[in-house]
Amino acid sequence: MALITLLTDFGYRDHYVAALKARLLQLAPATPVVDISHGVEPFNIAHAVHVLQAVFRDFPPGTVHLVGVDDHGAGPEPGWHAARFEGHYFVAGDNGILALLCNGEPEELVALPAAITPSPSRDVLLPAAVALAQGEPLTSLGPVITEFHRLNNRQVRLQDHRITGHVAHVDHYGNLITNISRTAVDAVGHGRGFAVHFGREVVRELHPHFSAAPPGEAVVVFNSQGCLCVGICQGNASELLGLNFDSQIDVRFPTE
Repeated sequence: MALITLLTDFGYRDHYVAALKARLLQLAPATPVVDISHGVEPFNIAHAVHVLQAVFRDFPPGTVHLVGVDDHGAGPEPGWHAARFEGHYFVAGDNGILALLCNGEPEELVALPAAITPSPSRDVLLPAAVALAQGEPLTSLGPVITEFHRLNNRQVRLQDHRITGHVAHVDHYGNLITNISRTAVDAVGHGRGFAVHFGREVVRELHPHFSAAPPGEAVVVFNSQGCLCVGICQGNASELLGLNFDSQIDVRFPTE
């Protein structure tokens, strides 16, 4: 029996998470389950993708990830899909999450049966996740498809002496997590020092962690996923700097 993870925007105040788990206990009481989070901002696809991308590879191959965020899908006609990508399985609404998560195209994608239900995560996605966790082949869940709702990730712009990226996520502490990777910085920088520009601020020193700077100072680090991040030591960078999701962040290298 493979592991099932749960990522939803259900929150923690209501009964929705308990109802999902109660259904799981009815379908497969021995299935191991891990809650990634139920605190994704309601209907926030970008938030869900960021959280899942940051952690899904840490789970064993064959893990099934249920994504119950905006779970009715995009458009007037609801749709739900199951996909395989990098040795993992994903079940989600047809709302662009799979395109963003898989950088455009899953390795294999099937359509799940349509249903009229107030809770697609419980009634459509969960049975599919259980079937996959029990070893059913992906193609047993529905027909293979190639057409699905597509969204594109924000692309980093690389130049000889500059990288232009954006804030991909603001975390619980107000830290600004960008889409600029350590790999991109190394490829453009070739060992050169660099300055990070955001809003009216410039930071020229890279720190190993957010607490390495004096309290109240802006700090730039690479997180454990290799993403460039901007924070305020013991402060909320998003609020104090006035930057949010999609705000521009520049990395500039000396020209001489």
